[in-house]
Amino acid sequence: MKLHELKNTEDRIELMKKTVKPFRDRAEKHDEEGSFPFDNFKELKAIGYPALTVPKKYGGLGISLYELLKLQETIAMADGSTALSVGWHMGITKYLGENQVWPDEKYKAFAADVINNGALLNNAASEPATGSPTRGGKPETTAREEDNGWILNGRKTFTTLAPILDYFVVSAGIDGTDQVGNFLIKRKLAGVTVDETWDSIAMRATGSHDLVLENVRVEKDNLVEYLTPGNKPAAGWLLHIPACYLGIARAAQRYAVDFATTYSPNSIKGTISELPNVRQKLGEIELLLMESENFLYSVAKKLDESSKEIRQSMKTELGAAKLSVVNKAVEAVDLAMRVAGARSLSRKNPLQRYYRDVRAGLHNPPMDDMTIMQLAGKSIEDRD
Repeated sequence: MKLHELKNTEDRIELMKKTVKPFRDRAEKHDEEGSFPFDNFKELKAIGYPALTVPKKYGGLGISLYELLKLQETIAMADGSTALSVGWHMGITKYLGENQVWPDEKYKAFAADVINNGALLNNAASEPATGSPTRGGKPETTAREEDNGWILNGRKTFTTLAPILDYFVVSAGIDGTDQVGNFLIKRKLAGVTVDETWDSIAMRATGSHDLVLENVRVEKDNLVEYLTPGNKPAAGWLLHIPACYLGIARAAQRYAVDFATTYSPNSIKGTISELPNVRQKLGEIELLLMESENFLYSVAKKLDESSKEIRQSMKTELGAAKLSVVNKAVEAVDLAMRVAGARSLSRKNPLQRYYRDVRAGLHNPPMDDMTIMQLAGKSIEDRD
């Protein structure tokens, strides 16, 4: 059964729940080994997931942001690394198609590859010298124009999905100018290699290695976008990030509740779920996640239903949703570990993996400090 053959969101979520069940069992192994979950992506491709955000005009299903986040949260409850990884492809594919960022024929060819073959794409923007691209640093990766094409050289860090990507969207400074462009680069091109540098203690199975480009030649029309420094448009698709961490926190909650309702030390009658201090923590977790769910999905629904003009005014709201949901997820996982006690620190216990993974969200864009400054500016503007 393919996702696009199902008639509504609810049915697609149910199929996703069935598909990701094995992901939960594999997550421990991939975390311990730092290996990439190829099987998970094979199964996501088998149900046609990578094509869901391709707009209908290009042959995809063009699902709403609201549905995308629900599906991403479902994946994250089973395996956070897989959810965050595929979320980049899903969100970027949605953004590019809906906003017609690339020349139409270029996106059309890419979309056909996604629909027919499950091709995957991600941005390659971070670099050792510039850090997060959201900070505005100019890339040191270079693009030199030659007859009928471009020659690219450079190194990109944090290239999530590197072991399995078919397409890289690489930001590069254009030689002889102050301009920066995005270049579409296929994996199979000569000079494209992946340096397996990913050694993070969090999200270990995302395959976020370095992309290395050595005299990579691309056709002239593979310069798909000129990047404008400064004020960037609102990016609702980035809400796949808090959806992932909400899913991880839900998984931690599930473990804590299961543990509390089954663990019965001989010092008490019944289970620890009847103890006031444990119930306090379980209630606090539920409140945090209830608040997060309502904030995240109300913002997603508003964006889905709003005009382009209103969407562009939602940048601060989108950043606030990410900040709030991720920080509440970190707090919820911490509370879940307090419910389980010292055994939550066992390497075999999934809570310690959830704890490491959920903290990665603090370092995904937009950054908390930037969001707080925007919120301060909004409060001042609203007063005026």
